[in-house]
Amino acid sequence: MNVFTERVIRILQGIPAGHVMTYGQVAAAAGSPRGARQVVRILHSMSEKYQLPWHRVINIKGEISLTDGNQQELLEMEGVHFKNGKVDLTVYRWFPPDAEEG
Repeated sequence: MNVFTERVIRILQGIPAGHVMTYGQVAAAAGSPRGARQVVRILHSMSEKYQLPWHRVINIKGEISLTDGNQQELLEMEGVHFKNGKVDLTVYRWFPPDAEEG
């Protein structure tokens, strides 16, 4: 497994319940600011194996990108509120302690 993938997995596993990160934010925190699509790939292929909280990753607009309808329900069960289909990133966005805000 490459270093970026290991970092992404560690970051994803650290997102606490009731918080979210964006795909690009995860990528940047893992060392590849332009790696949002790789984060999507990692979530898709490794969420089950590593029990990743895939539902806590949303797009930069605060919206859910997946269309299965389950993600919003999971986030709401953790206390994340939606307004007009969006999460307020100023309230619910989480920053890993060792990541730089960008």
